[in-house]
Amino acid sequence: MDNVRETVLNILTDLTGSDEVKTNPDMDLFESGLLDSMGTVQLLLELQSQLGVDAPVSEFDRTEWATPNKIIAKVESMQ
Repeated sequence: MDNVRETVLNILTDLTGSDEVKTNPDMDLFESGLLDSMGTVQLLLELQSQLGVDAPVSEFDRTEWATPNKIIAKVESMQ
C-alpha cells in the first residue's frame, strides 16, 4: 500500500505545487486553499489514470477527501 500513498502524495504535490502535502498529511486541502473544485476534478482524473480508481465527481464528498491521509485511505478502500 506504500505505492498508493506515494502515488497519491505525488499527484497532490503536482496539483497543489506544494510539498506541504507530504510533510503535513493531515492538513485540510480545501481550507488551506491548495485544492479547489477544478483541482478536485484533476485529482479524480489522475487517480483513475494512475491507480485505476473510479471516483465519480457526482459521488465526491469533500469531507471524505479533505486531507492527504483521507484521500489515501479512500483510494485504498476503493482498490
